Amino acid sequence: MNIVLLGSGNVATHLGRAFKMAGQTIVQVWSRDVEHARELADTLASEAISDMDDINRTADLYIIAVKDNAIRELALTLNIGDKLIVHTSGSTSLQALDGVSGHTGVFYPLQTFSKNKAVDFRQVPIAIEANNPEDLAAIRAIADRISERVTELNSAQRKALHVAAVFACNFTNHLISISQQLLEDENLDFDLLRPLIAETASKVQLYDPATVQTGPAVREDNEIINSHLEMLRDQPELQDLYRKLSQSIVNLHKQTRG
Repeated sequence: MNIVLLGSGNVATHLGRAFKMAGQTIVQVWSRDVEHARELADTLASEAISDMDDINRTADLYIIAVKDNAIRELALTLNIGDKLIVHTSGSTSLQALDGVSGHTGVFYPLQTFSKNKAVDFRQVPIAIEANNPEDLAAIRAIADRISERVTELNSAQRKALHVAAVFACNFTNHLISISQQLLEDENLDFDLLRPLIAETASKVQLYDPATVQTGPAVREDNEIINSHLEMLRDQPELQDLYRKLSQSIVNLHKQTRG
């Protein structure tokens, strides 16, 4: 299969690598910055381009892997006939590709990607959607080449998955970054927290997260909570965040207890 990648960021990079490892051909990598395109294209034995007029019009699949707010604009500049086109966004509707081709879909890999950090793409869930059953079957066959975890979701379901992913990944990573800063403020090594973080991540692979919640909030230990809030008195934003998260834990725990 011949594929054109439209984008050169984290998602495009990992998709390109996964497809190449699966024996597919990335014929072109497009980016507004040709140097960015070339950086990725060189690793994929592909052609780097930055001019939409140079897009190969004979490929089998066109993957739009750019920022959400650029998907529609980019799609409308494509002039490739009735080819299969997909975007990779979690929260952008399939309808963003309306009028671009008669064969459109979504190919959303649910993972946190960094260019220099390898992932096992066979274990990456891919949420797919298409504008007709035939294209959905075609996209599934393509996804099956690089992942063992392919699922069909409509745009509303995919957005719900993306929101959940933001809580599970982006917000969690941000909270860990705050933890690192709190330790550094006291000249403490962040490595002290790494085993705790690893154990937390490990437990949610085996148990319902709500049932293994620990800490002062789930115990409703107000004495400890108040002492922590006092420690954060010079950082009102963190104090407010601590208070709101603690209350959210209390509320969820009460719900789960019925």
